[in-house]
This record gives sequence, structure tokens and C-alpha cells, in this order.
Amino acid sequence: MKWRTDLLAWANDAGVKVHDMKTDRGIAFIEKPKGIPRPEVLLPHLVWQDDTVLVIGWGTSVKVAAIRTDSSQGLNGMQRSISAASSEKYVDIVGSFQTGYHISGIAPFGDLLVMLAYIPEEDDGDKKISTSVSSRQGTAQRPEIHLVSWKNDVLTTDALPIHGYEHYKAKDYTLAHAPFSGSSNAGGQWAAGDEPLYYIVSPKDIVVAKPRDTEDHIAWLLQHGWHEKALAAVEAGQGRTELLDEVGTRYLDHLIIERKYAEAAQLCPKLLRGSPSAWERWVFHFAHLRQLPVLIPYIPIENPQLSDTAYEVALVALTTNASFHELLLTTIKSWPPTLYSASPVISAIEPQLNSSSMTNSLKEALAELYVINSQYEKALSLFAELLKPEVFEFIEKHSLHDAIHDKVVNLMLLDCKRAVHLLIQHRDIIPPYEVVEQLLHASKSCDKKYLLHQYLHALFEVDIHAGKDYHDMQLELYADYEPRMLLPFLRTSQHYRLDKAYEIFAQKEFVKEQVFVLGRMGNAKEALSTIINKLEDIQEAVEFVTEQHDDELWDELIRQCLQKPEMVGMLLEHTVGNLDPLYIVSLVPDGLEIPKLRDRLVKIVTDYRTETSLRHGCNDILKADCVNLLVKYYHEARRGVCMASMDEEAQGARVNEGSSRTGDRSSTLRNLEMKSRTRCGARCCLCFDPLSIQDMSFIVFYCCHAYHQSCLEGGLDSMKSNSNARDSDDGSE
Repeated sequence: MKWRTDLLAWANDAGVKVHDMKTDRGIAFIEKPKGIPRPEVLLPHLVWQDDTVLVIGWGTSVKVAAIRTDSSQGLNGMQRSISAASSEKYVDIVGSFQTGYHISGIAPFGDLLVMLAYIPEEDDGDKKISTSVSSRQGTAQRPEIHLVSWKNDVLTTDALPIHGYEHYKAKDYTLAHAPFSGSSNAGGQWAAGDEPLYYIVSPKDIVVAKPRDTEDHIAWLLQHGWHEKALAAVEAGQGRTELLDEVGTRYLDHLIIERKYAEAAQLCPKLLRGSPSAWERWVFHFAHLRQLPVLIPYIPIENPQLSDTAYEVALVALTTNASFHELLLTTIKSWPPTLYSASPVISAIEPQLNSSSMTNSLKEALAELYVINSQYEKALSLFAELLKPEVFEFIEKHSLHDAIHDKVVNLMLLDCKRAVHLLIQHRDIIPPYEVVEQLLHASKSCDKKYLLHQYLHALFEVDIHAGKDYHDMQLELYADYEPRMLLPFLRTSQHYRLDKAYEIFAQKEFVKEQVFVLGRMGNAKEALSTIINKLEDIQEAVEFVTEQHDDELWDELIRQCLQKPEMVGMLLEHTVGNLDPLYIVSLVPDGLEIPKLRDRLVKIVTDYRTETSLRHGCNDILKADCVNLLVKYYHEARRGVCMASMDEEAQGARVNEGSSRTGDRSSTLRNLEMKSRTRCGARCCLCFDPLSIQDMSFIVFYCCHAYHQSCLEGGLDSMKSNSNARDSDDGSE
């Protein structure tokens, strides 16, 4: 029996009756479905879905009856009323369907229906419902909750965890629900506190059921292993934010179990967010699994910043396998050195230095750690061994010139030009003998002779005596790599063995160098013979003989040239100004044919005339210059120079604009004063008093005579008076 407002519905063995309590009249009678077992086996279930809709569940049949007020005939041929007086209200069956299970309870769920299903036993593979009352004990299945529509569209199905369900019958279950005012139509959600509650009652259990919320949905997704969908639901804001930690942890655990370490590491920034404790927990967990290298690219270095131990554990984990060394180097360069202590990582790498597991990336990483730990000399050794181009800037930055004594070869191999400049600039710290010894004993496959040449050549250009002990070696290096520098080197250096040099040049057939060495050895005739016979360069021979300043060599030159007629003509062309061409011609044997002799003699005569004319012109110019200078000197010598006292000299310096000229003569006047002292005893030639009387000026002439200015002026006055007197006497006569 179910009562709703003025309507009462009840069921008996024959069917369901609907009664209007207000009018105390029956509205309709709905017959019992056919094939339904007796009530003691399957009970009918009634529920009002709202004030005018009655849902009847009986056996495997469901009918939805709507209470109408229209007087029109009901649908489906159903009898609408018991008497004609009840025509004001009638029942219309608006929905009907059959189920594959026995209905143990029915309840409304918004516009849907909640069905408590009892699954009947199957007999011989046939799923038709048995009308037999008897059933086997202890073989029943779990009851289920089905959410269906009026058209029997099943939305969800849940099996219930009932204790002792194996021994229960359909009538042992009851479904009850609490009244609710919410609606499931608005976005599919129930208002807070308005969601309906359902009670599934069994002999031993009462199960409470309610609509699933987002958290239930997320939990269900996690239970079924759909972690990505659960994470998406949390990120969409469909659940509490705190769920993200739980979902994230379970998702990561799932990926770890599936051995999807890279995927788990990639999701850590999104799932762990800014929680330092969570990050550190997973760092140590990955380290325990020996999978920390896949997580390191995602470990945060700020917001949040982890403990230094976490970063150290991460770096140490990368030292264990050669495949991780490149990542270790990249990580050390990208992570700020303030995040961790370099000492534990250094301690993990150093035992591998001399082992086969040591790679170049690990060496460079160790060097970077040495720099962080201020162990610059150790870092320099590794940088030099790795031939890193920035090693030169590193040396200058940290002033490590004292630490490069044993790294000459590596530096030269890295950048020969910069290394040579560095070694020469600091040759007081790294002397040349250390550099040469290291290069000579270089074990690496390199052109050590070329490196030696570059160093010694640059050293010679800076200081010709700094590498004097290696000039013999330098000769050989020049002969191999830069022959054009041999002659300048031979002319400049005095620290090489002449016999050794000649041996090298003879072997290499360097004729000019042989000539120079022979000249230095004093064997000028052999040198001259080499020039004539091998070089066949008369101009070179003439220059060589001219430099030797030896007249016998000229005779030797002429003698050797007379053996080759073509040489005689060339000799005549190049000896103008050094030898008398007539002397050479006089030595030429009669009948010797000299090519182009006439043209060469004409040229010799022309050159001689031109030279004679130039000499005469130069002599005329020289004589004119001598006369002009002599006249100038004469006029200068006739003038006296006043040597004023200190006060007068200072005053004259302020007034006289020609003070510079007086300053130019000061040195000359001092010399004249000294001569005057020797000739006149440094006395006035008129009064014979000493010239060096304080505050008295005197006049000095270039003839080394000197006079007090007052004496000279007085003498001139007396001379003028005497002259006037004589003139008057002559006039009187």
C-alpha cells in the first residue's frame, strides 16, 4: 500500500487498485501481470514517482500509471474506472516494459527509476524466468541496483556487497528511499543536502545508496585504473583541490608499477607542483629504483627549491653510468652552484679518473665541479687535457700561469698561436728550456717539430738571445718550414755553429745560405765560386765582393768570369763605380768573344759620363754650401755675446722675445768662457779684473776675448773722445 496526497494505491493477489480518498471512490484497477509467481515468492512493489505518477513493479514487469483528470478513454484498452461516477479521474499506462530479473524493490530517481534486481537462476542455459518457487540453497547471485528509464534503457548497474546473499530469495530484500526535493535535471547534479538516499535492506545488512558525486566518480576511475581520466576530472575542478595530491600519487604509483618511468617523470611537475617534500620523496624513490636520470631534467631549481641533499643525490646518480655523463655535464652547467655542495659529487667521480668508465663528458663535469669548489689548478689540468678552447681565458681569469708548466703540449695542440704568445709573454715563469723539452718529448701524435718552429721563431723575434741554446735546432727548423727566414736569422744570430749550418744548407741545396755561411767562415773564394757557378748571378757576386772589402776577391771574380764569356759582359755592366772597366777589358784575352760587348761598352761609357757629371754637380753644390756656411760663421764670430748678471738675465728673459735664441747659444758661450779662462785667465782684457764679479755683466767674443761691459763702454767713450780731439787738432792745423 502506498499513499500520496488524496490517492491511495494497494496491491492484492489479483492486481493493483487506485482509490481517491477525497471522493472515496475507486479510480482504476490494474491487473496482475501474467506468469507472475505467488506473492509469497515475489511481492508487488508500488511507488509514487510524483503526485500523479504511480510505478508498479511486479515480478519482471514494470508499469508506469499516470492519474488523469480528463474524461477521455484511457490508453492501451485499459478499464479507466470502476463506476461511471469516477470519470473525473482515470489511470493511463504511459510506460511498460519487461526486465530480465526479478524486481525486489523500486524507487524514483528524478525522471528515472531505481530497480533492486534479483537475478534468477539459469536452467540449462536458458535465461527465461522460471515460475517455480523452489530454488537451490546457497547458489543465489548478488543483488544489483539498476538505474533505468521508462523505456528500460539501463544507465548504470551496481552489484551490492550483501553478506549471505547466496542464501537469500527475492522477497528477502527491500528497497526504501527517503523523500527528497532536489532535481537531477540541472546539469546532472543534485543540490547539496537534496540528493536522495536509498536503503537496501537484507536479513543481515542495510546498504545505504546515494547518487555518485565527482569524488565518487574519481574514486571509481582510479579503482578501474583510468588514472588519466581521474586526473583530468580533478584538473577540471570537479573535485576538491586536495584530491590532486592523492590522484597524482596513485597515478605515479601506477606508472611506476607499469615501469613507465619516463612518463612518470614527465608528469611530476604537474602532479607534484610546488611541494618540496613531495618532490624530495619522489627523488629518493626514483633513486631507490635506479631510475633517477629520467627524473633529473624535471627537478625544479626554484619554486620550490629542494634540499641540497636531493640535488647531490641526483648528480651522484648520473656518475654511475657512461650513458648519463652527458646529462651530468648539462645539469652541472644549468644548475646554480648554490643548490648543492660539489664535494660529494667530486668524491663520486675521482675514483673513476683512471678507469675505463671515465669519459670526456665526465672529465669536463669534474672540471666544472672543481671550478665550483675553487680548485682551479685541477680544473685547468682537465680543461687542457680535453683541449677546451676556453682554457686560455680560464688561465688569465684565475692567474694560473704558474700551473701550466706541464701543459705546454696540450696548449700548443689546442691553439698554437695563442699558446706561443702566452708562453713567450710569461717566459720568466716558463723558461724556454722547459717548453723545448716538453715539445721534444711529446708522446702525442703531433708535429712537434712544427710546434717547436713556431715557438722558437716567435721567441727569436721577441728576444734574439732568449733561445740561443737552440739556434742550431732553429736553423734546421727554418730549413724545413720557413726557408725565407734563414738569411735574416743568419745575419742576426751569433749563436749557431757554422759547420752545422753549412751541412744543413748543403743537404737542402740552399745556395745563398751556403754563400753567407762560407763568407762568415772566411772562405770567401769558395763562396764567390758558389755564387758564380751555382747561382750564376754576377750582381750577387759583385755585392758579395763589395761587402768583403778585399781587393784580391775582385781579381778572383774577374779570373772566374773570364772562364765564361757571357759572364764578362755581365761583369762589365755591374762593376761601374767599383772597378775600372778598362782594367777588366785589358785582362780579356785576345780573340775572346763576348756577347753584346759593343752595346755594353757604350752603356759603360754613358754611365761613366753620367756619373762624372753627377759628381761635378755635387762638388759645385758642396762648394757653394761651404762658402755660404763660412760667411755665416764669420758674421756670427764677429758678434759679441753679453753675459748678464742673474737679475738682469731674469729681467731680460721677461722682456726679450728672442730668449730661445739666447738659450741655444748658452752651451757655446760656456765653452767660450772656459777658453777665455785658459787664454786670459778669466779676466777682462781691459782692466784685467776677474770676470766672475758678482752683479756685473761682461761681453764675450768668439775669439775668446772677454770684457766687462762697463770697461768696454768706458773704453769706447775714451776712444771717441780721443778721436774727436785728433779731429779738432787736424782742423786747427
